Amino acid sequence: MLGPTTARSLAESLDISDELAMGGLIALETDGAVLRGRFSGIDELEWCDRRLLARIHRYTLNRLRAEIEPISPADFQRFLFAWHGVDPVHRLSGIDGLRTVLATLDGYELPASAWERAVLPARVEQYDAAWLDTLCLAGEAGWARLTRAADIAADRQSSLRVALMLREHADAWQTLRVSETPDLDRVEERLTETPRRVLQFLRTKGASFLHEIVRGCGVDEPTTRDAIAMLAVSGLVVSDGFAGVRSVTRTLRHRAQPPDRRQNPIGRWSAIAIASSPADRESAIEAQARALLTRYGIVFRRLLARETNAATWRHLTAVYRRLEARGEIRGGRFVSGMSGEQFALPEAVERVREVRRSGRDGRLICISAVDPLNLTGILTSDERVRSLTSSRLVYRDGVVLAAMEGDYVRPLTDIDPAAAAGIASALAGRNLPAVTAGFVGR
Repeated sequence: MLGPTTARSLAESLDISDELAMGGLIALETDGAVLRGRFSGIDELEWCDRRLLARIHRYTLNRLRAEIEPISPADFQRFLFAWHGVDPVHRLSGIDGLRTVLATLDGYELPASAWERAVLPARVEQYDAAWLDTLCLAGEAGWARLTRAADIAADRQSSLRVALMLREHADAWQTLRVSETPDLDRVEERLTETPRRVLQFLRTKGASFLHEIVRGCGVDEPTTRDAIAMLAVSGLVVSDGFAGVRSVTRTLRHRAQPPDRRQNPIGRWSAIAIASSPADRESAIEAQARALLTRYGIVFRRLLARETNAATWRHLTAVYRRLEARGEIRGGRFVSGMSGEQFALPEAVERVREVRRSGRDGRLICISAVDPLNLTGILTSDERVRSLTSSRLVYRDGVVLAAMEGDYVRPLTDIDPAAAAGIASALAGRNLPAVTAGFVGR
């Protein structure tokens, strides 16, 4: 009946010594009837009936959830632009800013060329490729293909998709790729003789430079480059630095041309080892759950639509409920119109309130259609826009207005004729007349 109380308070109310009160509480704790802790924020140790404490905790969670006023999908899109630094007001800078961006995009897979062409420059002021190389070679960040092994085995395309990640999470992301060991076997069965030889060399000798692989495998350099490119596309090898990704992209694009000696890959190449025990997978799911919170601030089921190797929402929800019970995150209704449970970081809840208070300023924000923040058709009922690096979207106050696909401008909502010129110019990156729809040329 008392709720959280101390041994001293019990001793005084029962007119017994502190020692007897403490002994009785320990005996009740042994039976599982009471729990000890600091529940009221005081320095002294407190005790509480187990079921009463569970009820208090449930009431507290319900009260915290009721305090939250949900925002519209448009305001959530505005929040994401600020959260990711895409909004020019919140743009990051320097290598420290890039480190923050990589933590936000940890484990997100994109076409290899899109990272430095569209996504990173949109978040980091005056982005410099050397910053990414520095973080990779220093062991803070890494890259890999994270497409499921079963999907790679069934896919005959030779394009390279990679994810950037924090190096400490690399094993977790690789674990989520594989559901069964035969999936990896089917990927390797697709390899021709030279890629098999290179892969076996890397597994035997460990991380190696390009010239070491050429000498060890007894094949010429162009053939070795082709073999490494195939292994990278298959998700079987990685390099120390992101320069390896650039090298593979050039190899796939210009196979008929002689290699550029000035563009040798920086760092060593390594074969990927994947652990897939039940314990590893459980740990990987928790790492992914935390990464999604870092990426979106607020997480709900629909946001998994564009994630690579996302665990089921049922497994993620179990992690989020546990984190909410510990007080690490908040649960509630944060974004209106989104079904199912929603969870958020405490700092994201405060940031959402700031976005709501700041009001709408009418500025245009452009992103590539391949950007993770292209949630058109996910947050709203709008038609989806294909995730292509060359396509662009323009938003005003969190509402998507139009898309530019190739040289064609396609309106996604009713456009005010007075704003048409500004929208078309923002999409094309140059001054254009008032075009609401149609081809605009180059």
